[in-house]
This record gives sequence, C-alpha cells and structure tokens, in this order.
Amino acid sequence: MQCPLLYRFRVIDRLPEKPSEAATRGTLVHAVLERLFDAPAVERTAPRAKSLVPGQWDRLRESRPELGELFADDPEGERLARWLGEAEQLVERWFTLEDPTRLEPAEREMFVETELESGLRLRGIIDRVDVAPTGEVRIVDYKTGKAPRPEYAEGALFQMKFYALVVWRLKRVVPRRLQLVYLGSGDVLTYDPVPGDLERMERRLQSLWESISRATETGEWRPRPTKLCGWCDHRASCPEFGGTPPPYPLPVRAAESGADGLGRMGSD
Repeated sequence: MQCPLLYRFRVIDRLPEKPSEAATRGTLVHAVLERLFDAPAVERTAPRAKSLVPGQWDRLRESRPELGELFADDPEGERLARWLGEAEQLVERWFTLEDPTRLEPAEREMFVETELESGLRLRGIIDRVDVAPTGEVRIVDYKTGKAPRPEYAEGALFQMKFYALVVWRLKRVVPRRLQLVYLGSGDVLTYDPVPGDLERMERRLQSLWESISRATETGEWRPRPTKLCGWCDHRASCPEFGGTPPPYPLPVRAAESGADGLGRMGSD
C-alpha cells in the first residue's frame, strides 16, 4: 500500500537493504520485553529489564552478523553506548504505560496463520496476546516510535486489525481490544473491534491481493512517491530518481498465495 514498486523490490526482487539503527533498536527492545516475562512477576522491574539490553544485543548480533555494520565506524563505542542508552530509556518508559507484574501473557511473539475462504493465506507475528479469565482476548503491539496524529490513527491500526482478523478466523473469537503501545512518546492507542470491522478488513485484503496478482502478471509495479522516499534504500533502482529497476519478469518458483502481516521493520 505504501509503494507497489517498493513491494516488488523487497518481496520479488529481494534487493538487499542496509540495517538501520531505528529498526534494529526496535527489534532489540521487543526482545527485551519478551524475555522479561520469563522472570517471576515480582522480578519484572525496570532495572531488571534494562539489565537485559546488553545481553539481548549480543544475541541479536550473533543471529544477524550484518548488524555489525551499524557501528563499524565507531571504534571507541561512543555512538553504540548512546544507542544502547536510548534502548534502555524506551524499555524504562514501558513501565509507565503497563505494569508487567500484573500481566501473564498467554502468548509472546506468536506466529499466526490462516487461510480465507478465497484461498488467500494470511500470516504474521503478534507481539503479545493477553487472555482474561473470562476468555476475552487482547492483542498488544509495541512500537518504539511516536504515536501518530489522530488523523493517521486508522493507518496505524491496519496491522492490528489484520492480526484480529487472523485470530478471529483461527479461534472464532473477536479480540476484545487491540492495543498499540508507543514507547517513543509514551502513548497507548486502543481500539475495540467488532465483526463488521474485520469483515471489511477481509474484503480490503482480498482487494489488495488481487492488485498484487495483477501487477505480478503485468509487471506494472508503479512507484508511489511520498516523504518516506528519503529513507528508501532503493532509490538507485527507482525511476522516480532516475534509476532502472531490475529486468522483469524474473524466474520464479511455483508458490502458494499468501499475504504477510507487517514484518519487524513495520513495527516502527
């Protein structure tokens, strides 16, 4: 939806992208908040959470060696220390928004997948799922950026309604609440969906997939310039900036149809 050509570069061409400090910090903070719930409730304190940051950063670098590029030009480690400090501040702010000693998540980093009647497959990873004793479900997603202005709230909720639809189709339960926790600004955005919302989301996703299918057949992946272009890694291949995309069509393997939820890059 952001840019059809960017979708092609990422999903079809799979052009490499440089890791960014902001996205990596988001991944790190998510890992810390997930691991904190391994501790007994009484031990889920801000100091303990902050103490997890260095170890989770080491784990992240081991699993993704390319992240070493982020601070390759920082031999004294000053920029890295500031970056880790910023991650600690985000973790600490979470404690002003939620009380982890009173939470027992039913799921963390939960992979979900379902297939609609049309054959369209949906999948994604939910940061946290809480289930009340009465059976009511709350879907929670952490964002390390700032909350959007009210006029952009609907766009921010797209990801959450996607997850709610998948859970509804899987469990036959409409989540009671969708909750976005913005650590960058200290805000919490909530929305209580109803079946009509999720039915509209299903139709919207079906229409989106049909657009993707048409573009795959025709090769018409048009760029959609926005302010976000300034942060795009693929300007050298984009006609909007005088570039030339890779040849199309590409040799492809037979693949099952499917639409993924926003990945970790989208978490921020």
